[in-house]
Amino acid sequence: MSSTPSLSTEQINVNQTEFKVKRELPNFVVGLLYLLPSILLFSIFLFYPMLRTLYLSFFLTDGQGVPITFVGFENFTYLLQSTSFQKSIKATILFVIYTVPVGVILALFLAVISNEKVKGIGFFRTMFSSTMGMSVAASSVIWMFMYNPAIGIFNKILVAIGGSETQWLLDPKYALLSVAVSTVWMNTGFAFLILLGGLQNIDEHLYENADIAGVSYWYKLRKITIPMLSPTLFFIITVSLINSFQTFGQIDILTKGGPVESTNVIVYSIYKEAFINYNVGSASAQATILFFCILIVTILQFKIGERKVHYQ
Repeated sequence: MSSTPSLSTEQINVNQTEFKVKRELPNFVVGLLYLLPSILLFSIFLFYPMLRTLYLSFFLTDGQGVPITFVGFENFTYLLQSTSFQKSIKATILFVIYTVPVGVILALFLAVISNEKVKGIGFFRTMFSSTMGMSVAASSVIWMFMYNPAIGIFNKILVAIGGSETQWLLDPKYALLSVAVSTVWMNTGFAFLILLGGLQNIDEHLYENADIAGVSYWYKLRKITIPMLSPTLFFIITVSLINSFQTFGQIDILTKGGPVESTNVIVYSIYKEAFINYNVGSASAQATILFFCILIVTILQFKIGERKVHYQ
């Protein structure tokens, strides 16, 4: 009587693996088909412009942005030695320092007080988040009138308390700070809503247990609220940092990079080089430098900041 050959365990495992691969391949193809529209959009509007910008940064270009002469890293060398670009870097760093910490702290404060169960608190939540409903252009025009040296409310308040009129947007000492104040006001609504949502997701039993233990409000804020809110805070800080590096609209409307390039942040400098001076090669080099600056800051944020994040 003949015996049928038996399969080893390894052969069975190999056959099962091959069967799984064959069975899962259609699902992989289906997944690619679902992702295809997004891949095409990202390729056209993100990946190609990034690669094109990097490519143009190594060339001298004509007024139409067509590369003429390959110059290697000369565009980068010229920028790093340029006084104007150094001022742009300084203005950008100062702008980030002025807007991000103040904006996050202000939004956190408003979110904490709006999370209290007080009658009529919905009205204040609406007011605090109302800046989200206004465009950068409309908000900048409002602030332009408020900063106006003749009819602006800030100068009227200064005169009323015995001070003197100030050229808020025309004085290099105040221009960048003035734009930063308006930017904090514009961005507070978004950060406030995100933080308020994070606060409302914290388990109420944690506060109830703390109340039973008889701890103070500030202890609950430091030991419960901030740690439980840390993932949301991490997100808001990261997004705020990236947005502050990319600020353009309010600079263009309020100061146009002046006075004396005191508000000429890197994004506005890129705009001037590309669309006013028609120096696309230099503008592409600046955009490349800005990209790597944001990339480095984001990586450091994830490496350092995420260590202090407590996930539930």
